[in-house]
Amino acid sequence: MNKQTVVVECRDLYKSFNEGGLNVDVLKGINLAVNTSERIAVMGASGSGKSTLLHLLGGLDYISRGNVMWNHSDISSLPERKLARLRNQTLGFIYQFHHLLGEFTVQENVAMPLMIRGETASSSRQQAKEILERVNLDHRLQHKPGELSGGERQRAAVARALVTRPKCVLADEPTGNLDSKTAELVFELMLQLNREYASSLVVVTHDVHLAQRMDKVYMMNDGVLETHES
Repeated sequence: MNKQTVVVECRDLYKSFNEGGLNVDVLKGINLAVNTSERIAVMGASGSGKSTLLHLLGGLDYISRGNVMWNHSDISSLPERKLARLRNQTLGFIYQFHHLLGEFTVQENVAMPLMIRGETASSSRQQAKEILERVNLDHRLQHKPGELSGGERQRAAVARALVTRPKCVLADEPTGNLDSKTAELVFELMLQLNREYASSLVVVTHDVHLAQRMDKVYMMNDGVLETHES
């Protein structure tokens, strides 16, 4: 593997939780490398550790043991402010539930990561408008999330994740709350933007059809990540 292409990587990654005085191992020595533009699916039973892995790759939870690297830089010892800034520059996130802020318009929601980065309000709004046009939501710019359908909200969430042109998008059951037709539209959009923006894609999913269209599929079994052979 060409080291220069690795965007996100974890080595010998462990995560434990304390429950009732007992340490419960959720992740047990995970090793994973994600290359530029690569599309990876992670499957497995509920509670197997899939979402925990995504949270650790995204720097959203504390590592018990091991390392997570973004662009070959270990993030485990970074102070929170620097970690948040680097996260904003490196990653995009999509969840099963859109997590759009209800008091802001769709355009404002999508522009927010750019404004947090320090870009001007006018530039942020323009870039948000352009990517919302790409996901066919240009007629919804000034609507609040509560005025959108479930599929429209998730398309807006995809736009928000990609507006910063992240090196890698981490998606946790991004189509799990949608009907099959809408799920297919949202997933096809994610693949299209993955190709155009060269953003890597790591998707936690139960959808076998979705997983089969990725470059690699892994199975999480009791905290251990295994390559899935189709």
